[in-house]
Amino acid sequence: MQDGFEPHECQEDHGEVDVRLREADGRLRVFPRVQPLFGLPPRPRRPPAVRLAPGQWVRWQLNYRFSSAAGIRDWSYWLDTFNIAYGPVSADVFLSAPTVLVDERGPTR
Repeated sequence: MQDGFEPHECQEDHGEVDVRLREADGRLRVFPRVQPLFGLPPRPRRPPAVRLAPGQWVRWQLNYRFSSAAGIRDWSYWLDTFNIAYGPVSADVFLSAPTVLVDERGPTR
C-alpha cells in the first residue's frame, strides 16, 4: 500500500517492540535491534547503546529500504522512530528536545 510517506503513530507494549532494554546500576540501556538486516541502507557501523539516567529520554531513528524480489518494482522505504523515557517523566516529555538523539538514518538511494 502506498501512503506517500504519511506517518503512522503506534504505541506497543515494550515486549512487542524490537528494542533491547536492560536496567543496571540505576540506568536503562537502550539498543534497537535491526530487522531485517538486508533492509538497511549502507552506513557506517551502528552506534553503541545509550544509557539513560532516570528522567532522561532518547529519540532513536532508523530507516530501511527494500526492492521487489525481482527488482522490477520501485523501492519501498520505512522509518522507525523510537522515543524511550526512563523513570518518572511528565506526560508531555516527548514534546521537548530529547536528552539523547541517535540519528541512524542512511541514504535511501
